[in-house]
Amino acid sequence: MTTPTTAVLLMAYGTPRHRDEIEPYYTDIRRGRPPTPEALADLIDRYEAIGGLSPLAALTEAQAAGLQSALDTRSPGTHRVVLGLKHADPKIETAVEDIATMGIGQIVGLVLAPHHSSYSIGQYLDRTRSAAEPYGISVAGIDSWAIEPAFVSFIADDLAARRAAMPDRTLTVFTAHSLPQRIIDAGDPYPEELRSTALAVADRLGMVEGRDWTIAWQSAGRTPEPWLGPDILDFIDGVAAGGEHDGIIVSSVGFVADHLEVLYDLDIEARGRADARGLAFDRTTCVNDDAAVMGALADRVLAVSGSH
Repeated sequence: MTTPTTAVLLMAYGTPRHRDEIEPYYTDIRRGRPPTPEALADLIDRYEAIGGLSPLAALTEAQAAGLQSALDTRSPGTHRVVLGLKHADPKIETAVEDIATMGIGQIVGLVLAPHHSSYSIGQYLDRTRSAAEPYGISVAGIDSWAIEPAFVSFIADDLAARRAAMPDRTLTVFTAHSLPQRIIDAGDPYPEELRSTALAVADRLGMVEGRDWTIAWQSAGRTPEPWLGPDILDFIDGVAAGGEHDGIIVSSVGFVADHLEVLYDLDIEARGRADARGLAFDRTTCVNDDAAVMGALADRVLAVSGSH
C-alpha cells in the first residue's frame, strides 16, 4: 500500500472519554490551573444531566470516518485523516508527530467549527504549524466554511421543518459560542462569520431579520471580563417580556456536533428558561457526521491540497 501524500489534520475541542478524565480535561482548559472543587462538581453535575458524559468523542470520530470515506471515494489512497484535539488526547502536537512518522510531508488543517476566529480556528492552525515546522511538513489551513452550501442547506432544511411545527410568531435565534469582548474589539471577524451563516440560511427561507430571526451568543466562559452578548438566557427573558413572539428556535450553527454546550446549555438550560417564560422552544439538529456536509468538506480539502 502506498503512503498517502497528504494528511488531513481534523481538529476539534475534545472531551473526556471517561469520568476520571474530567478533572485533567478541565485543568487543561484552565491552562494548567486545577479547578476548584466547586467548579469541578458543577461540571460533573452538568455531565450527569446529559447522561454521564458528552457524546462528543464518539461523534468526532464518526466525523473523521465520514470525511475519510468521502476522500477515499473522490481520490482513493491520497489522503489520511488524523484527529488532533485541543484539550484531550490525542492532542494536536501528538497527531502531527504521528503524521511525521508516517512520512507524509503535507498537512491540510481542518477544524470542526465553521466560523473563523483568531481565538479558535487561528489557535488550532497556529499549533499545527508550530508542531509541523521541525519536521519540514507544509501546512495549509481551511479558515472558514461558514457559508458552505451543504452546511447552509442542512441547517435551512431542518429549520424549515421546525418552523412549520411552531407558533406563527416564532423567532429563530442563531447562536455560537461567545468569546471575550476584547477579542472582538481587536477586530476579530467572528461575529461577521456567524452573521454570514445566519444570512445565508435566512435568505434560503425568506426570513426577515428582526421579525423572523436574530443573533445571540451562548456558553460564555466563567471569567470576570466581558464576553460577547446578548447571552441566550438573557435574550429569552427579553423576548418573553417583549410579547412580540410566542416561540423561539435556537439554531446553534456554531456547533457541528452534539455536546455539553448543546445538550445542557440549550436543551436543559435554555429550554427550561423558555418554558418558565411561557415560550415554545426548539433547536435545530447538529450536523454530526451528515454525509453531504462531510462530502463538501472533503471537496474543500481536495481543492486546498491540489487534488481536485
